[in-house]
Amino acid sequence: MAVIWGLDLKDMQWGKFKNSYMWNKEYHLRRTKFIVYQIAMIFCVVSESLGTAALSDYVDQQAFVAAHSPGPETATVHNNDYIGIASYNIFVGVYVATIFGSAFFFDLFWPERKEIPSVKLAWRICSVLACLFTLSCALASTVILATRSAYVTGTDAATASRLLAEYGGSPLRYRDNGRAVASVVFLWPGMVATFASTALLWHSLSHIDVHGPKSTHARTRDGISADVDAEKSVDGSADGIAPDTRVGGAEARSQVSA
Repeated sequence: MAVIWGLDLKDMQWGKFKNSYMWNKEYHLRRTKFIVYQIAMIFCVVSESLGTAALSDYVDQQAFVAAHSPGPETATVHNNDYIGIASYNIFVGVYVATIFGSAFFFDLFWPERKEIPSVKLAWRICSVLACLFTLSCALASTVILATRSAYVTGTDAATASRLLAEYGGSPLRYRDNGRAVASVVFLWPGMVATFASTALLWHSLSHIDVHGPKSTHARTRDGISADVDAEKSVDGSADGIAPDTRVGGAEARSQVSA
């Protein structure tokens, strides 16, 4: 089987999705990471999907009003503020799913992989960016949804109302759009889960640097001690006191005893 970036593709097996393997206690914080990573991905992707549905309606609303407006001047629906933030939310959802989805599958298929420092740094940077993206998107979406509305120019109020009624789609006031509201509601817990996922990722990388990927339970069972300070010197005494290795140490003791 091919090996890509040091990862043996033969380790990608359906059997690793079994409960007995996926939720075991063999690796440090394995179950916690899997749960929190999936919460972050699910909430952000659901938010993205709901926002995309609302965005599509507002784009169609623009096209319908422009195409059916009477008179020489084309009527225009100004709702690009919501279209912009909903587009950004799509990027955020895809980004979170990519970063923590990758972390999920890497930990599932290759939990004992070896990563060079630059790769670990990349994990840390990408996870922090995920926090910044979700936080900025949640704040901007909330402000736009709570305070802004679309409006129509290029025609009189009666014609604008008629065209909007004929379209029968999204309301001009964004907070009256159920899917837009639901998108923001799902985004906030997704943002919190993204912060939690980042904290778990950083903690996991630090644990691997010191102890390796195995959990305390697994290392104790296997008789593995990752604490360098706890290791006894091979040439130490029976009571664990290291011998005097200083030059002339043995001769000095001999002279004192004489």
